[in-house]
Amino acid sequence: MEMILSRENMMAAHRRVVGNKGAPGIDKMTVEQLKPYLAAHWPRIREELLAGRYRPAPVRGVEIPKPGGKGMRQLGIPTVLDRLIQQAMHQVLMPIFDPDFSPSSYGFRPGRSAHDAALAARSHVAGGCRFVVDLDLEKFFDRVNHDVLMARVARKVTDKRVLRLIRRYLQAGLMTGGMATARSEGTPQGGPLSPLLSNILLDDLDKELERRGHAFCRYADDCNVYVRSRRAGARVMASLTRFLAERLKLTVNGAKSAVDRPWKRTFLGYTMTAHKAPRLLIAASSVARFKRKLKTAFRAGRGRALGATVKDLTPILRGWIAYFRLTEGKGILEELDGWLRRRLRCILWRQWKRPWTRFMRLMQRGLTEQRARDSAGNGRGPWWNAGANHMNDAFRKTFFDRLGLISLQQELKRLNHAA
Repeated sequence: MEMILSRENMMAAHRRVVGNKGAPGIDKMTVEQLKPYLAAHWPRIREELLAGRYRPAPVRGVEIPKPGGKGMRQLGIPTVLDRLIQQAMHQVLMPIFDPDFSPSSYGFRPGRSAHDAALAARSHVAGGCRFVVDLDLEKFFDRVNHDVLMARVARKVTDKRVLRLIRRYLQAGLMTGGMATARSEGTPQGGPLSPLLSNILLDDLDKELERRGHAFCRYADDCNVYVRSRRAGARVMASLTRFLAERLKLTVNGAKSAVDRPWKRTFLGYTMTAHKAPRLLIAASSVARFKRKLKTAFRAGRGRALGATVKDLTPILRGWIAYFRLTEGKGILEELDGWLRRRLRCILWRQWKRPWTRFMRLMQRGLTEQRARDSAGNGRGPWWNAGANHMNDAFRKTFFDRLGLISLQQELKRLNHAA
C-alpha cells in the first residue's frame, strides 16, 4: 500500500486518469475537478487507505449496446477518485503479475495488442491447426466469483490492506436509477483494475492450455484454441467447459461457442481465408457494425454543409482502418469507399428536396440541361439517385477528395508504408 500511495506513483496515476478523461461517476466529479479536490482531501483519504478503512463509492451503471445488436452490456463507471486509486494500484500490481502471464495472452498487457493476437491466430492455422475451438464465456465480467479471484490475487499479494481494498472494489454497489445494489459476483467493466483482474483469473486457463500443449490465443475473455481435427476440437471443448466450471466457476456459452473452421469464425473482428497460408480479412460482422456506427453521422449531416459531415467522419474512418490495417483483402475497402461516397451523395439529394433545386444543382455540376431535367424529376428515392450515373458524374471521387474525405484504401497504403 505504501508503494501504491507513493508520491511518484500517485502523480503518474493522476496524469493517466486526466489524460484518459472519461465520464463522471455517481458524484458527478469531472477529471478537471479532481486536482482541487485532492488538494483539500488527500491527507484524509491517504490515511484511510493506509489504515484499511477506505470504502469505494458505488459505480454508476451504464448500459451500452453489444456488437451486432445482441442485447446490452452493463458498464460500471467509478468516481474519478476511485479511478485514480485503481490506476495507482494497477501500476504497482501489473509488474508483479504480468511477467508470469502466458505468451499467448494478449489483452490489456504492455507491448501486446489485438493485432499480435490476430497474427498469432493466422500463424497457428498456417501451421496446420485447421480447426478452432471458439470459447465464449457467458457474461464473464458479471459472473466472476470473488472468492476464486481473490485466492489468485493473494498468491502474489500479501498486504492485507490491498487485498481488502480490491475486494471492496469488487463488491462496490452498482448505482442504477438512483438505487445502489450490492454485488456478490462480477467485476464491473469500466475501472482501470478490471482488465488486470480478468487476466489474473484467466491465467489458470492459460496455464492449463499450456500444460496440455495446445496452440491458443486469448484476448481478455475471448479465447480461441487451434487443433488439427474436428474430433480433437470437440474433445477440447468438452474438457475446457468442465475445467472452467469446476476450477474457475465460469460458464461456457454453448450457443455462441463452437468447433469450426477458422475462416467461418470471427476473432477480434477479423476472419481469414481457407488458403494453406491464410490471409487475414475484415469479418462481415465488423463491416456491418462499422456501417451502423456511421449512420448517426450521416443522419446529423442532413441539415448542414457536407464538409462538416466529412470532418466528423475523419476520426472514425482513421481509427477503424488503423485497427483493421492487417487486412489482406482490399475488395471490401474499395466497396466501402464507394458506399461512403454514395451516402454523402444521398445527403445532397435529400438536402435539395425540390425537383427544381435538383435540376439547378445538377446543371451547376456540368450535366446537360436535358439530362439534369430528366434526372431531377425521375421520381426515384434518394438512395437510388445517390447511386445513379447522374449523381456519380456530377460528384466524382475528386470532389470528395477535395472535401477531405479519407479513402480507406489510400489510408491503408499510408499506414503500411509508415510501418
